[in-house]
Amino acid sequence: MEVGDETSRFISEHSDADVRDLALHPGKTDGVDLAFALTQIEGRQIARRKLPSFAQVEGVVYPPHISMEQCSSERTAVYKSSLVQGGVLADLTGGFGIDCSFLARRFDAAIYVEHNDHLCRVAKHNFNVLGLNHIEVRCDDAASFLSVMPSVDCVYLDPARRDSYGRKTVSVPDCEPDVSTLQNVLFEHSPLVLIKYSPMLDLSQALQSLRNVTEVHVVAVDNECKELLFRMERESSALDMKIVCVNLKKVETESFSFYKKEEDAAPCVLADSVGRYLYEPNVSILKGGVYRLLTQRFPVGKLDVNTHLYTADVFVPDFPGRIFEVETSFQMNKAELKRGLSGLKMANVTVRNFPQTVAQIRDRLKLKEGGDVYLFAATVKGDRRLLIRCKKACV
Repeated sequence: MEVGDETSRFISEHSDADVRDLALHPGKTDGVDLAFALTQIEGRQIARRKLPSFAQVEGVVYPPHISMEQCSSERTAVYKSSLVQGGVLADLTGGFGIDCSFLARRFDAAIYVEHNDHLCRVAKHNFNVLGLNHIEVRCDDAASFLSVMPSVDCVYLDPARRDSYGRKTVSVPDCEPDVSTLQNVLFEHSPLVLIKYSPMLDLSQALQSLRNVTEVHVVAVDNECKELLFRMERESSALDMKIVCVNLKKVETESFSFYKKEEDAAPCVLADSVGRYLYEPNVSILKGGVYRLLTQRFPVGKLDVNTHLYTADVFVPDFPGRIFEVETSFQMNKAELKRGLSGLKMANVTVRNFPQTVAQIRDRLKLKEGGDVYLFAATVKGDRRLLIRCKKACV
C-alpha cells in the first residue's frame, strides 16, 4: 500500500495530536490523504497501548477504528500463540490480522482468510512489513473457503460477536460463523480447532453447543476478562474438560487450572468468622466457575456458599486474586457503624451477595469513592450481613 510523502509527513508531525480536533482543524493539507492520515494517527496511538511491538515497526498500516477496537491485544495474542504449534495454520476470520500474525510464528505456513477486501490488503502489507512472508492471504468467507481448504494442522476462528443490528451476541449460534453448524466440516480439515469468543458468552451454554472441547481458557488482562478460548480436538481422548483461568498482569501471570469434575465433586469449606486476611478471586476465576475447589487448593474458607470471597488467618501469597488485610468487620446498625466507620470519609466499596447496591451503601454511609480503604459488603456463614473494612495486604 503506497503512502504519499506529504501524507507520511503529516502523520509523523501529528502523531500525538487529538484526532477529533485535528479532523476539524487540520491546517495545511495539500497533497495529504486526510482520511487515511487520521486513521493512521489514531491507529498508532491505540497500538502504543494495545500492540506495542506493532507500534515500534515503521510502515505498519492500521485499519479503521472499529477493527482496532475489536482486534486482540498483543498480550492475549501472545498467550494464544503459546497454546498451538505445527505445520499449517488456517485463520478463517482474519480481521486486522493480529492473532494470525502471532499464531503464524508457531507454524511453518499459515493461511489468513478474510471477506473484507480492504482488511485483506492491509493484512498482506503488514505481514510483509513484519517479515511474516509465510502467510498466504485469501479474500473469502470462512464457510465458502472451507469447501476448498486443504488439510491443515490447526484452524483458528474468532466469530463476529454482533448481529446485523449491532447488538452484542452471547451464544454460539448467534455468532458469525456459527461454529456449532460447522464442526463436522472443520474436523474433516483439521485435527485441532481453536476458537475465541467474547467473555460475555455463557460458558455452560457454549459447551452444550460445541463438542470435543478438551480445554477452555478464560483470559483476563489486569483483572478484566477479555476472551474465552475453546480448544477442540477431533480425536479427543480426554475423560474430562480442563479449564484454565489466566490473569495476565503487567509483571506476572496468575494461572489456575482444574478439571470440571474436580470442582463438581469438591466440598466447600465455609469460614466460621472473618479472619485476618480477605481473598478476592480474580475475574478469570469467577468466570471459570471455580468456587469450592479454592478451599481445597488453598488454606482458606469461603464466607458463604454464594459469597465469592474467602478468608483465613494465614497469609497465602499465591492466591489467584487480590489479598486484603482485615481491619475490622461489623453489621449495619447504628452502634456498629459508628465503630466500624470511625474517621472514614472515603472508601472503595464492593458488594458480594448483599441486598444493597454499591450506590445505596455509599449513599447511606456518606462515603466518597477512592482512598486506601476497601469496604466489602457481604453475606457470611449463618446468613449474617457484614461490612468488612480492609486495606491491601503487602505482598
